[in-house]
Amino acid sequence: MEIKSAEFVISNTDVKKCPAGDLPEYAFIGRSNVGKSSLINMLTAKKGLAMTSQKPGKTLLINHFLINKDWYLVDLPGYGFAQRGKEGRQNIQRIIEDYILEREQLTNLFVLIDSRHEPQKIDLEFMEWLGENGVPFAIIFTKIDKISKGKLKENLDHYTKTMLETWEGLPPILLSSSEKKEGRDEILDYIDEITKSLAE
Repeated sequence: MEIKSAEFVISNTDVKKCPAGDLPEYAFIGRSNVGKSSLINMLTAKKGLAMTSQKPGKTLLINHFLINKDWYLVDLPGYGFAQRGKEGRQNIQRIIEDYILEREQLTNLFVLIDSRHEPQKIDLEFMEWLGENGVPFAIIFTKIDKISKGKLKENLDHYTKTMLETWEGLPPILLSSSEKKEGRDEILDYIDEITKSLAE
């Protein structure tokens, strides 16, 4: 898929204020500092589309970007940022849960996971919650350029083994490096495939 246009549409904290219409939405979520904004900028080939920051936990809103006039890329707040305080965390959790459970246009959720780390309880619990609620999702392992190929394979094997302890099958798994622009075609082709199947 070629991205010809990517434009920011709206930011808000209320799912009811998300754009009207029935265009499919592909949302991106992950723990704070997983490289979500960098990935969105890499996918759209627009450097400043999503705000990147050295400080984790900058995305506090639901951000809609209209891609090629025919689907939305949705940037969701990161989960699990400890320094935000209990009330802040609960507020972010409410925003995330309301969007994921109530937004009918949500077609697929991409859960971003830092490929350098062992399976994290917060990610596993979040994906379990998605499974329990029947939310279609795929995993994108980020920052694959920051780790050796051997260690990457080891970490992915560990992750899949851990998930298969509670899952019957695994969701689609994609790999990416925003710096090296790896995984871009695979992620966009995956979106394109789903969008085309919806139109049939």
